[in-house]
Amino acid sequence: MTSDIADSSLPDVATLSFEQARDELVRVVGELEQGAPTLEHSLALWERGEALAARCDEWLRGAKRRLEAAQASGDTGDDA
Repeated sequence: MTSDIADSSLPDVATLSFEQARDELVRVVGELEQGAPTLEHSLALWERGEALAARCDEWLRGAKRRLEAAQASGDTGDDA
């Protein structure tokens, strides 16, 4: 499972959905665990993984803010 992580065909991390970023992060971690053929490739994988993890965190923080805003406005969908 080797890929050219520096390949320009990889999508920009900033454009990925949470699920896309999570799935690619799982793949990158798996590849790192197997061992990359070169130090340069390992570093590229690590950097991509860090960017993907940050993107996932960004999505999760945004979801948390939305939930908190809904709770603060009383719009929880519970009319009881």
